[in-house]
Amino acid sequence: MGFPMAGYLAKAGHDVTVYNRTAAKAKSWCEKFGGQSAATPAEAAADAQIVFSCVGNDDDVRDVLLGSDGVMSSITSGSIIVDHTTASAKIAREIASVAKGSSVGFLDAPVSGGQAGAENGQLTVMVGGSRDDFERAAPVIDSYAKAITHIGPAGAGQLAKMVNQICIAGVVQGLAEGLHFAQKAGLDPALVIESISKGAAQSWQMENRWKTMVKGEYEFGFAVDWMRKDLAMALAEAAENGAQLELTQLVDQFYAEVQALGGSRWDTSSLLARLK
Repeated sequence: MGFPMAGYLAKAGHDVTVYNRTAAKAKSWCEKFGGQSAATPAEAAADAQIVFSCVGNDDDVRDVLLGSDGVMSSITSGSIIVDHTTASAKIAREIASVAKGSSVGFLDAPVSGGQAGAENGQLTVMVGGSRDDFERAAPVIDSYAKAITHIGPAGAGQLAKMVNQICIAGVVQGLAEGLHFAQKAGLDPALVIESISKGAAQSWQMENRWKTMVKGEYEFGFAVDWMRKDLAMALAEAAENGAQLELTQLVDQFYAEVQALGGSRWDTSSLLARLK
């Protein structure tokens, strides 16, 4: 997702230097958008006013930002780090504390909208960190976002993303069961969706996923592996704050069944596959 997001920064007129752990991807980005690539995160961040990161998990965030060749080893005071990784609130607070000690701003800013949202510059961004840092970075983030919301202090962005994934899990499971029921009842799914999508049952998942679900097409979109990573963080956070996530826990196990079917890289809408 970072590839098109960085592309929108370049298109907006910003001077962009990219780093990717796979050098060929950074080279490909430069060929498409111009700019330049760096050999390490430290080199990429050396002269940057804002550093954006978008990697896989907590360990990746810690390595890219705090490692020996990481961003914090070279970034100058007064700069801001914006981390778009979907990670834990714990790592967000850890990085924010380290950054503050060097007079560097930090925003945990996970995104929603998937690959399509990144490619179309239509991501929704939920942000944790100081209000001042948010107001400085928001006009730049706007290059690839349709909505940017400051949620609260460090970690709040990640907590909001957990809410996002909790809600998606329930909606997708409901849609999967609804389509499964319609087919078992001998109904035409197209007619059913045409009808109910105009009412209270309407959702983004319904509008964008029902056709591929009925066809059994899942080789695209947000992977089940990544969804389980996100749900695991939400469940771990709930264990600490006392939230009751019975449905989330159940759907997470359903995704484990999808993985067992060979669907680790299938889109999250593949919940229907386990019902067939």
